[in-house]
Amino acid sequence: MTADALDLARIQFAFTVSFHILFPAFTIGLASYLAVLEGLWLKTGRDVYRQLYRFWVRIFAVSFGMGVVSGVVMSYQFGTNWSRLSDLAGDILGPLLTYEVLTAFFLEAGFLGIMLFGWGRVGKGLHFLATLLVAVGTLISSFWILSANSWMHTPTGYAVVDGRFVPADWMEIIFNPSFPYRLVHMVLAAYLTTAFAVGAVGAWHLLRRQRTEAAKIMFSMALWMAALVTPLQIVAGDAHGLNTLEHQPAKIAAMEGHWETQRGAPLILFGWPDMATEETKWALEIPHLGSLILTHEWDGEIKGLKEWAPADRPNAPLIFWTFRIMVGIGFAMLGLGLLSLWLRRRKRLYDSRWFLRLALLMGPAGFLAVLCGWITTESGRQPWVIYGLLRTADAASPVPVGSVGFSLALFVAAYLIVFGAGLFYILRLVAKGPDEAPEPDSGSGKPMRPLSAAEPAE
Repeated sequence: MTADALDLARIQFAFTVSFHILFPAFTIGLASYLAVLEGLWLKTGRDVYRQLYRFWVRIFAVSFGMGVVSGVVMSYQFGTNWSRLSDLAGDILGPLLTYEVLTAFFLEAGFLGIMLFGWGRVGKGLHFLATLLVAVGTLISSFWILSANSWMHTPTGYAVVDGRFVPADWMEIIFNPSFPYRLVHMVLAAYLTTAFAVGAVGAWHLLRRQRTEAAKIMFSMALWMAALVTPLQIVAGDAHGLNTLEHQPAKIAAMEGHWETQRGAPLILFGWPDMATEETKWALEIPHLGSLILTHEWDGEIKGLKEWAPADRPNAPLIFWTFRIMVGIGFAMLGLGLLSLWLRRRKRLYDSRWFLRLALLMGPAGFLAVLCGWITTESGRQPWVIYGLLRTADAASPVPVGSVGFSLALFVAAYLIVFGAGLFYILRLVAKGPDEAPEPDSGSGKPMRPLSAAEPAE
């Protein structure tokens, strides 16, 4: 593969994975939220929880379907643009992805039909069990996907036979050094993404003077999640950063904009890491704080990017700024959660229009933070596809640049049409609100179309 074809292949994979990660980040949290709603309905008998379940399960159906479609495209690309990776590491990555299908996707697919169409056809307990199993399935899927991805960042438990990576210890492969940190960080990110999306929908209907019980409950539940989970995510992110410093110090150097190895490194709040001049221009610094955050020591040593050859350095400006956007959004989430606690105490949570507008504005924040986090993580691994072992350029297929460019153009056009239509459909459902959610079919015996659970009321 030529350099131009390699760049296009990387752009294509970045484009498709960016679309795909948004759907699991939403459906993982939404599946658990649906399980909570149905559990509260069964425990309290309050119909408002059932009403909210009917509303959000339709959005879940559309989002889950789009996530499946975008995931299939990613698997397809492993065989087209990255066949060398499949050949050299397929003995490890193939089984991990297969375990995800066998243990998670089959579980989700098997009980999704009961979850969507089982109202009036099965008992309440069985329907609740189906919802729980779908929620568990999304978490199991996260487990296997992140295990495979984490192994590419911190490879362990492998042997090299005839130039190929083969398993030597499956427990070391699955539970590789970065996996626990990345799993916790991603699952919490999914819960926060869902919470802020749900909160924005509640804020939208409250701003429209539709102060129904359903709108208040979903707004309140979302902000409890924001207030409780955001501090946990900050702690998890700190632990993840310490793990990254140990195993991928070049990524940390790029994230922090440090070029020289130093003790008592400053925290660079803003600046521009210049790859050509090997300096961070216009840096706004706080002395010693970088070392304190990264090593928990006032004079801890932080390696600079000059420790690595230019060919081994990641894209510092990209990682520097996507990391700061992610962290900035995280602290904005924390601020909104703390504000909600203050307003609850004053009994003004649903009446402060400025706060409702702020919650509405923060609706997409989780998606943006997840996207920036994945860019930071994956770009920070470069130029390695398996860190320290296999370069990205050596993992690509020998495909001509015209073929890669043509397929990229087709993907962009298809994604804009298909996922644009899906997003438009979800926004239609959101605009109608939980009060207009149709009653589920009570079991007429007539066959149902797959997306009928997502159809708005007439």
